[in-house]
Amino acid sequence: MKVIFLSLSFLFSILLASAQSSLPKNKAQLNFGVGLSSWGVPVYLGFDYAVHKDITLGAELSARKYKEDWQGDKYSRNIIGISGNANYHFNSVLKIPSNFDFYAGLNLGFYIWNDEVGYKGNNSSGLGLGGQLGGRYFFSKNLGLNLEVGGGNEFSGGKFGLTLKL
Repeated sequence: MKVIFLSLSFLFSILLASAQSSLPKNKAQLNFGVGLSSWGVPVYLGFDYAVHKDITLGAELSARKYKEDWQGDKYSRNIIGISGNANYHFNSVLKIPSNFDFYAGLNLGFYIWNDEVGYKGNNSSGLGLGGQLGGRYFFSKNLGLNLEVGGGNEFSGGKFGLTLKL
């Protein structure tokens, strides 16, 4: 993870030249899309609020459904995730133009696993701590694409979607 982070940081610092923050202090944005996971395909909706030109705090809600074979039977499982996150945005430090956004941070969430009656497999509702590394490209003033990878909890994997500045 360090090698990826340092490589991307170096690449962005060489290729990009103007210093602006993609989300000014006291502004917010919505994020929504789909994810990649070994437990189905999650859909998510998130909200970020800039408390500083380089720091955002946010919340996210995700849901996924998948089928699992357990001892010869098929079961339907659902996972609902509610989490908070904090991200540091590297735009000012790396002098990234405002139509790009490169960030890393931590998240803490609660995950609710809901199973069919009769399922005796692994249930693991509970608290989870994880990290994320992501980026956005804004193709207009208020709308952009986002891509994020993460690990350490039920949100592990990746996410792809849209960001709407409010």
